[in-house]
Amino acid sequence: MIYCLRHRTAYDYAQTVDLASHLLHLKPRALPGQRVIQARLTCMPKPDHHTETHDHFGNAATRLFLVAPHTSFEVTVDSVIEVDFPPPPEAEATWAWEEVAAVAGGAETADFLGPTTFVPLLEEALAFARVSFPAGRPVLAGLLDLNARIRCEFTFQAGVTSITTPIAEVLRTRRGVCQDFTQVMLAGLRGLGLPARYVSGYVRTRPPPGQARRRGADQSHAWVSAWMGPRDGWVQLDPTNGIVVRDEHVLLAWGRDFSDISPLRGVLLGGGAHRLEVNVDLEPETVAF
Repeated sequence: MIYCLRHRTAYDYAQTVDLASHLLHLKPRALPGQRVIQARLTCMPKPDHHTETHDHFGNAATRLFLVAPHTSFEVTVDSVIEVDFPPPPEAEATWAWEEVAAVAGGAETADFLGPTTFVPLLEEALAFARVSFPAGRPVLAGLLDLNARIRCEFTFQAGVTSITTPIAEVLRTRRGVCQDFTQVMLAGLRGLGLPARYVSGYVRTRPPPGQARRRGADQSHAWVSAWMGPRDGWVQLDPTNGIVVRDEHVLLAWGRDFSDISPLRGVLLGGGAHRLEVNVDLEPETVAF
């Protein structure tokens, strides 16, 4: 599947910004199963310095520096991406989860085992995940079960959590959004000793039957990439929807938690209060962008 993606972020500041430095994770990541055909970034006002690089995790990263005074800032990224992630192996043929945990911790996985600010290793998260991983169970069978349980046992409800809501509260209320469910799953898996990454990106949405799709209605999404051992590698799982990632997701970046791959963060001199507007459109290539 080939998608056209537009992600627009706009800030209006109450006071003049005299200097600004921004770090962006807004260009999709090239990897097996995802080909980035185009990724074009435009910025208003035009930055005085613009650097394209990669971060510690290999994600595409953009650094912008603005020295001219400004009262607004807008970044738009237009991308064309071909997505066709391979199917996972047969679940029952994967290693036992204990075998995977026993060999975890090498260069590929060490960053994705420990606690972070947003993903602490809580006993409640471990207890929840452990139900899906009885002794000797193949690791992918356990992952699929945990993925499905979060989909069934948690309620998607926007507005009841924020980026700072602790996962202990999410486990208690069983309500939240994709970021919350992803972090609950990460905490449980890491507690078991299974490496797992926080993945940011987008998921294709469809309008209700008979209704036109609303432009700008799509949102950033989050899901989990879990390690199944050196033979089978990584699998991407979307606990919000209870599915394996195949051809309806576009992967932007991955890290230990959201803070590693925030779409846009900056340091400003001036500015005061601000108003933020974010619009995302993800459409198949055959639809006019």
